[in-house]
Amino acid sequence: MSQSTQSPMPHPTRRRVFAGAGTVGALATVAAVLPVTPAPPQATAQPRPATDTTSGYQLTEHVRRYYQTAKV
Repeated sequence: MSQSTQSPMPHPTRRRVFAGAGTVGALATVAAVLPVTPAPPQATAQPRPATDTTSGYQLTEHVRRYYQTAKV
């Protein structure tokens, strides 16, 4: 009976070491090139004046006609 003395992890080859180093270098380059964008500012609700009746959605005749033709 012979016992093989194999280590649980295989020894890294020179090719794997250089491939790993190249991968780490490429990832570091990509991380350095990517732009850093700050978080967008929180939107605060601005109260609208009650006298402004001309802006916003208005149900007009041509809108009603569109809704009638768009029904399935």
